[in-house]
Amino acid sequence: MKTPSLLRSMLSFSAMTFVSRLLGLVREQVIAGVFGANWMTDAFLVAFRIPNFMRRLFAEGSFSTAFVPVLTEVKETRSPAELRELVDRTVGTLGGVLLLVTALGVFGADQLTAIFAPGAYLEQPEKFRLTSDLLRITFPFLMLVSLTALAGGVLNSFHKFALPAVTPVVLNLCMIAAALWLAPYFAIPITSLAWAVLVAGVLQLLLQLPALRAIGLLGLPRWGWSHPQVRKILRLMIPTLFGSSVAQVNLLLDTLIASFLIVGSQSWLGYSDRLLEFPLGVFGVALGTVILPSLSRHHVNTDRAGFSRALDWGLRTTLLISLPAMLGLVLLAKPIVATLFQHGRFTAHDVDMVGLSLAALSFGLPAFALVKVLAPAFYARQDTKTPVRAGVAAMLANMALNVLFVGALLLAWQGPAREGDDLLARLAAIPGLHMGIALASSVASYLNLWLLWRGVRSENIFQREPGWGVHLARLAMACAGMTAILFAGLLVWPDWTGIGTLARVLRLAVLIGAASAAYAGILLAMGLRPRDLHAR
Repeated sequence: MKTPSLLRSMLSFSAMTFVSRLLGLVREQVIAGVFGANWMTDAFLVAFRIPNFMRRLFAEGSFSTAFVPVLTEVKETRSPAELRELVDRTVGTLGGVLLLVTALGVFGADQLTAIFAPGAYLEQPEKFRLTSDLLRITFPFLMLVSLTALAGGVLNSFHKFALPAVTPVVLNLCMIAAALWLAPYFAIPITSLAWAVLVAGVLQLLLQLPALRAIGLLGLPRWGWSHPQVRKILRLMIPTLFGSSVAQVNLLLDTLIASFLIVGSQSWLGYSDRLLEFPLGVFGVALGTVILPSLSRHHVNTDRAGFSRALDWGLRTTLLISLPAMLGLVLLAKPIVATLFQHGRFTAHDVDMVGLSLAALSFGLPAFALVKVLAPAFYARQDTKTPVRAGVAAMLANMALNVLFVGALLLAWQGPAREGDDLLARLAAIPGLHMGIALASSVASYLNLWLLWRGVRSENIFQREPGWGVHLARLAMACAGMTAILFAGLLVWPDWTGIGTLARVLRLAVLIGAASAAYAGILLAMGLRPRDLHAR
């Protein structure tokens, strides 16, 4: 593969993902306006988060990181017939396992709700029951979207990135339609969103089938538990359940702790996560998705230099995008939230609360993105131990940091507990404690990044290409210039919740446009050229 194709592939994936994430923001705007941030939206977010978490394990997480390298190896070294058999056997085996897991999830919805969202859910029967009912509807989404991701992995290995990247648009469109037009027809309007998730899962899977037929890999699912390559995928997949999905495990731990906090905390964290997913999905996930097949191919062909160059390109490109995105989201957290969400039932107080958690979560954006580039360096070599160790360490750190940061905020804002005080009552009465959960996720992500980087260096699979010093100097100067403009703009326009929507839109557009122009202008003035963005 010619090195410039990495950039072209990333841009193709990013363009389609941008459309999906943009609609995702529209979706969140619609949900915020129609339903607000309350106990019912909290219930839906939990019911959607649980199968979504397991989707990351079975789909984008451990399965993809195990499946794509093995698929690439068979594609490069075996016959087309063997490749077709591998796909058929994998679909049959994964589908069978997922069918069982889905049945357990539907029938065990009460138990899953109690495990992943205790706290207020056990103390408020109506809230607990709604969450369980919604979970029974959304849980089959796990099986459907995981099979969709399998199809996307096959297409990605053939350098067809656009369709898998744009497929989530279906989910966003279904949820928008449900919120705007179907919700009034349900006794509990939020139930419409759960049914939209299920319908979207079916449509997303059907959308992949013509593309699979076009490359000759749409066959009949076949059970393949004893197939050697399927067994290899399973061996690689099991340990990566933790290593590749740490962010999702942490998200569920966050959900558990947030269930003890004031009503609305789940929703505030959910909106923050959606906003962070916009730059992370458009560029971070795109880089990780594009680079994994390339690294796998270099490894199969024993091209150590090509492997290192591809990884070097991924790291440079990630920093070029994630650092300014992090600064922009941290500094403009409140203006962005006010502009996107403050309408309908979404209040100025909700803006303040989402702004707190968005700023804290965005602090970890560079680490979240770099992990998505470094982890494939191990999975491409079929090394699962290093990411697993790093992931488990980060997950444990996140658990401890959640308690530490939430406790520190509680102490700072309310002071020491008095004799006879009920800790749970204090947690459920103070707004803003959810910021500690977001900050813990960010700090833990940097630990994950450091451990992966140490593994890359110790295994000698990466050699820096020339020019890193100049690259970092350009980034530092460009980020400094961008930050100065944002600070100045916020001093001139400090109020964002007391003005009209049009004024917020115009102000935000001016700030983002000026900051982006300053960032790009400084990079160009310091010698960055489009050719520098291509892999060497």
